[in-house]
Amino acid sequence: MASVGMAPAVFPPARAPLELPGPASAAALAQTLAQATEPVVLRALVAHWPLVHAGLQSPQALCAYLRSFYRDATVDAWLGDASILGRFFYNDDFTGFNFRPQRLRLDEVLEQLLLQLSSPRPDAIYVGSTTVDTCLPGLRAANDIPLGPREPLMSLWLGNRTRIAAHHDLPGNLACVAAGRRRFTLFPPDQVSNLYIGPLDLTPAGQAISLVDFANPDLARFPRFAQAMQHAQVAELAPGDALFIPSLWWHHIEALDPLNLLINYWWRDTPAHMDSPMNALMHTLMSVRDLPPVQRQAWAQLFHHYVFDADEHTAAHIPPHARGVLAPLDDRAQRVLRARLLKKLNR
Repeated sequence: MASVGMAPAVFPPARAPLELPGPASAAALAQTLAQATEPVVLRALVAHWPLVHAGLQSPQALCAYLRSFYRDATVDAWLGDASILGRFFYNDDFTGFNFRPQRLRLDEVLEQLLLQLSSPRPDAIYVGSTTVDTCLPGLRAANDIPLGPREPLMSLWLGNRTRIAAHHDLPGNLACVAAGRRRFTLFPPDQVSNLYIGPLDLTPAGQAISLVDFANPDLARFPRFAQAMQHAQVAELAPGDALFIPSLWWHHIEALDPLNLLINYWWRDTPAHMDSPMNALMHTLMSVRDLPPVQRQAWAQLFHHYVFDADEHTAAHIPPHARGVLAPLDDRAQRVLRARLLKKLNR
């Protein structure tokens, strides 16, 4: 919350992402996604889905459509009191969170969402990152987008008026609004220092989040957030619209209606054998961050030479058969290197 007596922060209008009509073909969509390095709004991309049509009829029709595919699956739900105003976050002393995770049947969640529709202060209900094929078998066959050679994971995100703190994801993300309206506030990766990111190892859902309350930012506590907003892109999506979020772009998500459903596709444009860079970050925190400054700078130079600035010249002076880990890593080389690292970590 803002400090007592502080007026709400006012920022200049944010830039809107590039906006395109939904591509006419799967090939055109695949090309758009392959070339995009910033967020792209794709209007009416999934407006033809029966799922979207059901949501436009009524919340009851949407829930009935979802139930037609339901086969007794349970889901991980977040439940919060009305007092949190839909903002899933930490508790006051950062020892936990302000919501209760609970494993529920999906039909129970749908029933609770319908019961809360008319409440002026509803309890917060949220189901996130739930695999569609597991939860609602058959739904994808009737509501899908061909994405070429990619084999994306399709997930659903369901709830009432909720606010999900700014975070980033490793995979590319095509977020498709099936019901309700959503507002996305997006930031490029270089704004990390202006977003006041919380703990890396105590997170609501696996990804570190911004500690700034976007509805009422406290600029006395988070002054650089004003700089982040100068680089923000804001997009409001209606049912049928989609948004492509590139890897590692920070995004804050507000669900604006009493019942909201989003379907997203996640994929990585890297070989399956590549490890997560987050593991490298954690290892670097453990082994590099607390070195004396001069040594830390020396390691920064090594990282730039071997990783961030690496190209075909980095190891060109070494015979190809002797380049070891400096050569491109295939699946076998990755397994060998992982085993070597595990042995050193478990010493």
